[in-house]
Formats: sequence, C-alpha cells, structure tokens
Amino acid sequence: MKFKSLVLIALCAAIPALACAKKPKVEAESQPAEAPAVQEEEPTITEECVTNTSLFNESVKNKQFQEAYNPWWEVYSTCPNYNKAIYTAGSKIVEYLYENTSDEAEKERLRNLALELCDKRIKYFGDDPRYPKAYILGQKGMEYCKYFEKDELKERAYPWLKESVNGMGDKSQVSVLTKLAEVSYGLYKSNPDNYGEAFIADYTQVSGLLQAIADNPANKNAATARQQKDYVDNLFAISGAADCSKLDEIYAAMVEQSKGNLEELLKYMKLYKRVNCTESDVYFAAAEAAHKLQPTEESAAGCAKMCMKKEDWRGAIAYYNEAISLIDEEDDDDQDDYLYNIAFIYMDKLKNYPEARKYARQSLEVVANQGRCYILIGCCYAAAKPYSEADYAAKAAILNKTVFWAAVDQFNKAKSVDPSCAADADKLIAAYSKYFPTKEEMFDLPNELGGPTYIVGGWINEKTTCRPAR
Repeated sequence: MKFKSLVLIALCAAIPALACAKKPKVEAESQPAEAPAVQEEEPTITEECVTNTSLFNESVKNKQFQEAYNPWWEVYSTCPNYNKAIYTAGSKIVEYLYENTSDEAEKERLRNLALELCDKRIKYFGDDPRYPKAYILGQKGMEYCKYFEKDELKERAYPWLKESVNGMGDKSQVSVLTKLAEVSYGLYKSNPDNYGEAFIADYTQVSGLLQAIADNPANKNAATARQQKDYVDNLFAISGAADCSKLDEIYAAMVEQSKGNLEELLKYMKLYKRVNCTESDVYFAAAEAAHKLQPTEESAAGCAKMCMKKEDWRGAIAYYNEAISLIDEEDDDDQDDYLYNIAFIYMDKLKNYPEARKYARQSLEVVANQGRCYILIGCCYAAAKPYSEADYAAKAAILNKTVFWAAVDQFNKAKSVDPSCAADADKLIAAYSKYFPTKEEMFDLPNELGGPTYIVGGWINEKTTCRPAR
C-alpha cells in the first residue's frame, strides 16, 4: 500500500492540476469500521498558475478587467491557494463584470461569486496576520450589502459585519464600522422590540472605535473616522432608540474625558440638543466645560438651560443674552428662541411684564409669525393691573378689567398668524372674555368706556375695542 501511494503522488505531480484534484476511489471494505475524516487535498500550484497570475495582475493594474477574467478564472479554479492577489484582484474583476452586464442570470452568478471569493479567502488565507478571517468577514458583509440590493434589511450580512468588528477592534476598516451601524439601525427600525438593545450596543461599540481611530494621529484614516462618527451619532440621534438616561450612560465618561477639547464638547452638546435631552446633567457638564474653554453661542445657551434647571433666573437671562451676542449672522436660527425664553422668564418667573413684552416683541422682529409670542404678551396683559386705587379710586377695579380686552386681542392675533396655536388661543379667549367689563360697569364710566374704542393705560398703552362680557 505504501508503494502504491507513492506512485499515485508521483502521477499527480505529472498531470494537470484538475486531474490531481480528483480523489482516488477507496473501496468500502478497505476502510476501518471508524474511519477518520478524510482531509481535503491542497490544490497543486503549477507553472500555468504562476503565468496566469502574472497575466491577470498586469491586466488589473491597467484596469483591463475583461482581459483579466480568463487567466484569473483559471488560477481561481485550479490553484486558489496560490496568492492573496487572486482575491483582491478577483473582487475588482467581479465588480467590473457586474456593472457591465444586464443579464440577470449573470448578475446572480457574479453576486454569489463575490461571496464565494470571501469564503475561499478565509479557507486559504484566513490566518494571515494582517488580514485575518475577521477582516475578510468584514469584506464579505460589505460585498453582500453592495450586490444584494433587493434585500432591504441586509440581515444576512449582520453577523459577518459584527464578527469582523469584534475581531478587528480599532483596526477595523472605517467603512465596515459604518456599515455595521447602518445595518443594525435598519434592523432596529424594522423591529424595535427585537433589535433595540442590539442597536444600542452596536452603536456604542462603533462610536467608541471610530473615536479611537479619530484620536490616533498616526492613523491615516483618522479624519475619515471623525466624519463617520458624526454620521453614526446622527443616525443614533434620529433613531429614538435611547432615552436621555441611556445617553448619559454612554456619554458621561466621554464628556469627562473631553473637557479640554472644545470641538468634541460642542459635538456632544449638538447631539443632546438634537434628541431633546438638554435637561441632562451630562449636557450641562459639556456646556459649562466648553464655555470655560471658549464662549460660543452653543455653550452659552447650554449654560442658560443649566441655570434654568437650577432656578437661577437672572443667570439664565445673562447667558441667553450672551448667546445672542455670539450668534453668527449667517446662522441665527435660534435667536428667536433665546429671546422668547428670556421673555418667558420675565413673565412667568420674575413677573416683570413690561420686560417680558419687550423681549417677546424682539423675538417677533426675528420671526414674525410666532403665535407663542402673542400669547405670551396676552398673558402679560391679563396679569397686569395698570390702574391703582390711589390714582383712580373706585374706578380702578373696573378700568383694570380693560386689560382683558387687550389680552384677547393678542390671543386673536396669535391664531391669525400661527394656526398651530389656535386651540390654545381659543381656550384663553374663552377664559378671559368672562372678565370683560359688564354693560353696567361700562355705563357707569361713560367718559372712559362710553366710546367704541379705548386705550388701555399704564405700560400697556394698547388701543382696543370696547365690548361687554357675555
């Protein structure tokens, strides 16, 4: 038997590789009762493989992918273990052929061939120290997402991408990290109950690895990683997968580590603002640290919100005014909000109604159709008593009811410019119309309330229409 085996080996070396790949038949009776698993033979590397490899490499180098196909296929079919170039060049050749055919059957063959290339590369070169199995699985996931367009969720690619990222860590390709986040996001949106926790875990892992790559100045992909981290953060922000407390778990340590990095602190603040978590202590910590480094509109507004939470109303006003002073003229989208917030503090917290109206009017100068500002002004009027008994004696009680005319005018103005606040305005109109002066009260003051119009006195100084309570 030993001599027979040697003869077979010698014959295999002398005949083409395809013949060599055939296994000799073994009669069943010659096998032991418990035969060991048969090891698959390694394909033989022939001179023809070497020549064809040189041919397809040169063609690929010159972007002559069609010419490269035949010699490449010969090598791939007969000696797939010869060189990693079979797979790096093969993916380029497959991509070219796929993009240049309209035949659906050929497209199907090529998309499956793209995955097969990855599997065979793992088989023959999966122990490569630089591009190990984990790396190749990342490529397989990317290939699947590229070629299987009709699979909207790309669920089949998820475990390949996940295993790749787990294995490669901060040596992962940025594109693979981003793709894992995208696929995980798609699965979460399709079934939040099943994929919610996985998506949060995937996001946390991907975001952390992208940050590690971005923070490494020696990594040539640092800038790309930084950009992709912003993209992944935005993806997470719009997902709705995590509440503010979960965000705090993820970002508390990151903010603490970034207290000397203004750019990073501002990114965290924008993220928290985007998901409406600006009442978070982590957000406040980022804002306060950023403001100490370099006051900006964003940091000042964050500090204002922190003061609001602490009921430091004067401090909040000061920070909002600072935010307004730091606004970029080309990007003043939040100015009306800052002014409105100051107006609200003066009205609701400090009971300074003239100042509240002043800032509400300034906000309207920035954005005219804000029903909220007219409602705020109306509420200021309704709470005011511009007529004192010392100056107007018994008349004061009746004259102070005229503020409700002016208030209702503002509520009507609010719903005329901003239909979205009509329901709130109508409730306020119904509530305060009950407090108009009665017909009898208006009759008792003919000099003041006997005409069709009246100017409400004091700081209000608004012209309004006289009408009795119903």
